[in-house]
Amino acid sequence: MKHIPRKRFGQHFLVDEGVIHAIVNAINPKPEDVLVEIGPGLGALTRPLLERIPHLHVVELDRDIITRLKREYPPERLSIHEGDALKFDFGSLGIATRVCGNLPYNISSPLMFHLMDFAPSIIDMTFMLQKEVVDRMVAEPSTSAYGRLSVMLQRRFHMEWLLDVPPESFDPPPKVDSAVVRMIPKAPGDYPELDDQRFAEIVATAFSQRRKTLRNTLGKLIGEEAFTATGIDSGLRAENLAVEDFEKLTTA
Repeated sequence: MKHIPRKRFGQHFLVDEGVIHAIVNAINPKPEDVLVEIGPGLGALTRPLLERIPHLHVVELDRDIITRLKREYPPERLSIHEGDALKFDFGSLGIATRVCGNLPYNISSPLMFHLMDFAPSIIDMTFMLQKEVVDRMVAEPSTSAYGRLSVMLQRRFHMEWLLDVPPESFDPPPKVDSAVVRMIPKAPGDYPELDDQRFAEIVATAFSQRRKTLRNTLGKLIGEEAFTATGIDSGLRAENLAVEDFEKLTTA
């Protein structure tokens, strides 16, 4: 029976075999890996992954797909975690988990922030996302794509753009281009320790009004003395600051 893609789950199923093999090769799963796939859908990645490893975890919300997966794979090959990936405890699978998936576009940004909480127990993550989101994830300062998502993720992850995926690789084709990105959590010593909540607040506030200067956006959070101490010009805009600059302001 054909599965009808559900709009509310943002479902677009990957059907291009060349792209599928390129993604699986990029993930390069090893038999001993604890690998979890987010949103397995109709199994485009699930099947080739299970050809390389004895066991796979999947997180799936759609009950029809869950029923189909249970029919197709025995529990010793596939552990199905039924529910929303935004609420799933990725730390529950151990301290060396690998994560992958063709992510639903409607939850991609909040999911990135959710996964950040589990970075210490994750080895790497390989995701297909809307190309515009990947643009923002890997963007450099002083570019139009650079923003809150760029700063928050680049503080905690090394990011690598792997490949572009055109709309016709999916059924139904989305109205946007897609891309595959790899995220590797930084070791604790690779970024300075600071008040993460304060850092997040400063970054969100700075980018809340992109066209305004830092003096105007951050005035209530940070005094002029913090800009003086760090040597950062308060007349700049948020998009002009590197991740390290936001870290310096948070510490100051």
